[in-house]
Amino acid sequence: MRNQPYPQLNPCPKDFRLDFSLCLCVLKYVEIDYSSSSRAAGMNGNGPSKLVDPLEDLVPGVGTYEDFNTIDWVREKSKDRDRHREITNKSRQSTVALLHSLCDAFSGWLLMLLVGLMSGSALAGGIDIAAHWLSDLKGGVCLTDFWFNHEHCCWMSNETFQERDRCPEWQSWAELITGKSEGAFAYIMNYMMYIFWALLFSLLAVTLVRAFAPYACGSGIPEIKTILSGFIIRGYLGKWTLIIKTITLVLAVSSGLSLGKEGPLVHVACCCANILCHLFTKYRKNEAKRREVLSAAAAVGVSVAFGAPIGGVLFSLEEVSYYFPLKTLWRSFFAALVAAFTLRSINPFGNSRLVLFYVEFHAPWHLVELAPFVLLGIFGGLWGALFIRANIAWCRRRKSTRLGHYPVIEVLVVTAMTALLAFPNSYTRMSGAELISELFNDCSLLDSSQLCGYKQVRNSLADRPAGENLYTALWQLALALIFKMLITVITFGMKVPSGLFIPSMAVGAIAGRLLGVGMEQLAYYHHDWVIFKGWCSQGADCITPGLYAMVGAAACLGGVTRMTVSLVVIMFELTGGLEYIVPLMAATMTSKWVADAFGREGIYEAHIRLNGYPFLEPKEEFEHSSLAVDVMRPRRSDPALAVLTQDGMTVGEVETLVESTHYSGFPVVVSQESQRLVGFVFRRDLLISIDNARKRQEGIVSTSQVFFSEHAPSQPPDAPPPLRLRGIMDLSPFTVTDHTPMDITVDIFRKLGLRQCLVTHNGRLLGIITKKDILKHMAQIANRDPDSILFN
Repeated sequence: MRNQPYPQLNPCPKDFRLDFSLCLCVLKYVEIDYSSSSRAAGMNGNGPSKLVDPLEDLVPGVGTYEDFNTIDWVREKSKDRDRHREITNKSRQSTVALLHSLCDAFSGWLLMLLVGLMSGSALAGGIDIAAHWLSDLKGGVCLTDFWFNHEHCCWMSNETFQERDRCPEWQSWAELITGKSEGAFAYIMNYMMYIFWALLFSLLAVTLVRAFAPYACGSGIPEIKTILSGFIIRGYLGKWTLIIKTITLVLAVSSGLSLGKEGPLVHVACCCANILCHLFTKYRKNEAKRREVLSAAAAVGVSVAFGAPIGGVLFSLEEVSYYFPLKTLWRSFFAALVAAFTLRSINPFGNSRLVLFYVEFHAPWHLVELAPFVLLGIFGGLWGALFIRANIAWCRRRKSTRLGHYPVIEVLVVTAMTALLAFPNSYTRMSGAELISELFNDCSLLDSSQLCGYKQVRNSLADRPAGENLYTALWQLALALIFKMLITVITFGMKVPSGLFIPSMAVGAIAGRLLGVGMEQLAYYHHDWVIFKGWCSQGADCITPGLYAMVGAAACLGGVTRMTVSLVVIMFELTGGLEYIVPLMAATMTSKWVADAFGREGIYEAHIRLNGYPFLEPKEEFEHSSLAVDVMRPRRSDPALAVLTQDGMTVGEVETLVESTHYSGFPVVVSQESQRLVGFVFRRDLLISIDNARKRQEGIVSTSQVFFSEHAPSQPPDAPPPLRLRGIMDLSPFTVTDHTPMDITVDIFRKLGLRQCLVTHNGRLLGIITKKDILKHMAQIANRDPDSILFN
């Protein structure tokens, strides 16, 4: 057991972090009471007899981690167990301590409530409403109330109008500037204003990211996965990142770029959770506990992005979380529930429902249709594998060439290309969410959409022959499919917030709608074929093209991300199509199998590897037959392992050793001759403790003896006082023998979240294996560059 001093906090009047929470005040007073009583017991002789140690009190910085380092999960969990055990023991002694215990247990649920409220209301609802308004601003403005988007402006109209997207209150920029809504000049004016607004929004987005929060760019999910695995990235979840990402996400989505807001919303929710964690001591001072909260926040992000609380919890469990105990599952569920309820009360989608794409299909699916659903799964898998390879190749080119030195120019050029090519086609001009909603739509008799341009047959909803408008729409969709597939490759990864859910779903939805219309026309003209006999007679409503679009969207998103269970649940929550789970499952599973045939990595894992983050993928198998001795350092040609001895070294010798190396920690042995292992000390803790002792303990100089043993060795009378550092030493470091198979060692690292493991032979220290060593070894086995692993 590690002896961790119990933290002393200031009284409530001086440090009252949550003025609405009596619980925290109780926590502070009880902790002070405990600290003072412990010290009194020691002075009165009632406590155990110990050598005076200046590090008995908590030293600021000890037990913390430097930037771009991995946390020690075992130490963090041990600290939390010691803290919880102490609170439980004290709760039996007084009523105040019992209140302290209850407040400590309740604090986690209170934090989840705050995360859900903050993510669902202030951020997600605001982002949805602002993005919708700015997206419509590229096409025109509402004359009566300029803050209304196009849809709401026409809803408020009291006049009658023929076309669903044209009402007197909403005017295009050509109407405002020239007074004309038709003709070549009006079209050119609207075209130019569309490009102008797109360039303005993207310029503001990339400038704000560059100037104030470089971490606000991209999706954020690869970094969130890495952080949840125990890696430290200071500032990535900070307040500036939250503010800038929230603003620039609205601007980037509104610019018309082929990106979505769903992935970045996971980053935004995690920023909220990280900031709120600082209000609670239990989470502020323990990195492992904080990651439990971040796992729940990832579920909240998906919940508010799609209106899918159950899918959000499963997404966190399947896709992003590294450590997900049952307690975190319950709290994730509660936080997602609060966020979804808050979002529903705001109604940002404007449809009086929680879900983003609500659909009502009139016809059931039939067993024969599983074949085209599987075809969509194959397409999704092929598209996912192709997209990952193309996007990673483009991003690698961006990092290794001069292209990466000019992010502002890159964003503006891609925005200009996107706007120039997107405006002439109505299906690329509209936002990604609007496009998907249009493709999921099941045509009614009065629907004016081009996709519903059928020839009327007896005023029924039966399968009908395609009309001229539908053929025009199909050509436009085919061009939109090619455009989306190409432009998304170069858009994802730019220096603006960019999600991948909506673009991937749009590609799949277009492909699915095309296939669905093809199947519908095939059933209409050839209803006597064997495959249609018995269930699709002439005049019946057999095929639903919108269902094919929904299945295609799931297939393509699954091919890119390799999600399965969470994706199916998100899709049926997203659309309300509970009856269509089997088609979604078939397409999603097929998509994963096909994509895995070309590579096991999803897009987020590929970006983690591209950025060199030290992430041990839990899904990846280690099949090589190497041993621990083959991977450990030092190698045969390397200098001897840098170690500390439990006594016999001076402060100056320890400082010289630390300054001459760059290691994150040092094993402690009995002596240089025996090399018998005693424990392990982290570099940061060592430096902070020595610096603190020089300031606080009189007589500590460079010639002072440093010892890690229980009792101080005998000293000459005129020797300076020794420095005892046993309190910062890990007395039970994880060890393996030199003949331990590496597949077992890798499993130990994954399941325990280790940052290093010591290698011994008959109790003698031989070397050390770090997570970075394992990742380099796995890269060598896979014929990749081992130096691509950049961080400790």
